[in-house]
Amino acid sequence: MLLDIVWFCGLIIISLFCFLETSYADHKHNCIPSSCGEIRNISYPFRLRDDPKRCGDSSYQLTCENNSTTTSIYLNSHKYHVKAINYYNYTIRLVDVAIKNNDTCSFPQFSLYGINFNHYRPYSIYGYQQFNSSEITKPITFMSCPYPLNHSSFTETSGHCFNSNKKHNTYVKVGHLKASDVGDKCSIDLTVMTSWPFNIKLDYNTSISLSEIHASLQYGFELSWFSSLCPNYCKIYGFQCFLDSNGPSCGVAMIAAKILIGIPFLIWIFIYKFRTRHTSMFDVIESFLRSQNNLTPIRYSYSDIKKITRGFQEKLGQGGYGSVYKGKLRSGSAVAVKLLTKPKANGQDFINEVATIGRIHHVNVVRLVGYCAERSKRALVYDFMPNGSLEKYIFNKESPNSLNWEKKYKIAVGVARGIEYLHRGCDIQILHFDIKPHNILLDDKFTPKVSDFGLAKFYSTDKDHVTLTAARGTIGYVAPELINRSIGDVSYKADVYSFGMLLMEMVGLKRDMVENSDNSSQYFPQWIYRHLDKGKDIELGNIDDDDDARKVQRKMTIVALWCIRMSPCDRPPMNRVVEMLESEVENLQIPSEPPQLAPIAQNEDQSWGTYSTDSISLLHNQ
Repeated sequence: MLLDIVWFCGLIIISLFCFLETSYADHKHNCIPSSCGEIRNISYPFRLRDDPKRCGDSSYQLTCENNSTTTSIYLNSHKYHVKAINYYNYTIRLVDVAIKNNDTCSFPQFSLYGINFNHYRPYSIYGYQQFNSSEITKPITFMSCPYPLNHSSFTETSGHCFNSNKKHNTYVKVGHLKASDVGDKCSIDLTVMTSWPFNIKLDYNTSISLSEIHASLQYGFELSWFSSLCPNYCKIYGFQCFLDSNGPSCGVAMIAAKILIGIPFLIWIFIYKFRTRHTSMFDVIESFLRSQNNLTPIRYSYSDIKKITRGFQEKLGQGGYGSVYKGKLRSGSAVAVKLLTKPKANGQDFINEVATIGRIHHVNVVRLVGYCAERSKRALVYDFMPNGSLEKYIFNKESPNSLNWEKKYKIAVGVARGIEYLHRGCDIQILHFDIKPHNILLDDKFTPKVSDFGLAKFYSTDKDHVTLTAARGTIGYVAPELINRSIGDVSYKADVYSFGMLLMEMVGLKRDMVENSDNSSQYFPQWIYRHLDKGKDIELGNIDDDDDARKVQRKMTIVALWCIRMSPCDRPPMNRVVEMLESEVENLQIPSEPPQLAPIAQNEDQSWGTYSTDSISLLHNQ
């Protein structure tokens, strides 16, 4: 079936090319030739500007001048006389209008070099190849030097012809000029082209007489319009253009062979690469799972996953990783099944999840019940969190105060304890790198659970800083040193910063609050410093006269300010953050305002926008 489709597509493409190849011949034979002076049979693609028939292409327009005796053409606003048009090899020969027949001192006023002639499309220099002595069209270079040259390939000209400065010697060279040919303090004055058939072989040791150089300029240079007739259907597909009786041709037989042989081969390559890539991913995951002897989660088959979710009936959400479905185990426990449909970095996100929460247990870290790794099917089974993520509570515009301050405080302390456990409570140091409200799940009692370890990295507990080859995290929560390494070393303090931004969101210190104040032009962390330093509370609404709520709000704000210090060295470790949250607010000292928080233009505080849930990461080679 696949081969039949390929052959059918090939026949269609062949028919299309056959149709395209006739288009040039149709244009050629439908135009009535015209003439001007010595140029007869002016045919397609050329046309005369004042020809009432206007038959031809506007890109190839000629002008008939001097009482219809001279045919001219303009290239880049510079005028040239047309000496001949050859429809057999698709060339037109031009001479600069500055060249006079009876004046050997007449030279072109406009440089024209073959390698840069693509600027004048739809023409190209005919037969020009850089550094090829057998080419048809050759460059002529005029150079002036403050001293005589003893070089056999240069021809000296009369000073009054080209350079009015009597102190300089002027020289002409036919053929390509080597860099070593240009002496110290010498300058290249003009470069032109000629298609004159010199009677001697040109090389770097050959000089030409000035009279023959002038004769070559009078002969002119040839341009080809052949290549411009082929790109529409030849060059797009990478096929060579040929000449036949009807004009340019792509060579249908060759095209057909390439299509009919190439397409099945490309399809085979694609299938092979696809299978190889996925097989490699499966091998990496299987190798990892076999090497882990301390994993407590259960390994499920894909059929088990379908039974647990009842055929993926109840969908809880969807993200860049895939979808989450609600399920039930045989024991009756509710679970959330994350089905990974878009694996990253050779399955590294799956491995990170299993390697992290598959061997640890903490009340404030989500529990991995089991996993599925069956060829391309990968799933993670977690305890079900009936209250969803923290994100839907703190970003809920319809019910912005659905969490009271007591719950907010307990959630903040629980998240801090979970992060502290990751940093210090295991035999390894686990850096999460993606702490944000979206990744904080809440159980039926609103106990917070740190989740989503797809960007996590593992290090020995004695490492003070780590090495990363790319930034990772979520815009608005990612630590500044992950973006600009000159700020400081990357360490567990990156999670501290993200936690500080999480506290800022929980407290409600968003930009819209500042924009409603009289100091809306201030950078809002600086605004917080000024208010707290004066002993004022941040008016967040719905606190009324509740002193306990005010204390919680003030405490969380002060701790957040410590966590989001610009320099990692100035941020406290997570065990100290827990102590600060559990201490009395009167014992907390507001951090001094750092130099980095000097007045900043509003359009420079983009890192404080916290509504994006897109994680940024390059997991490979890290």
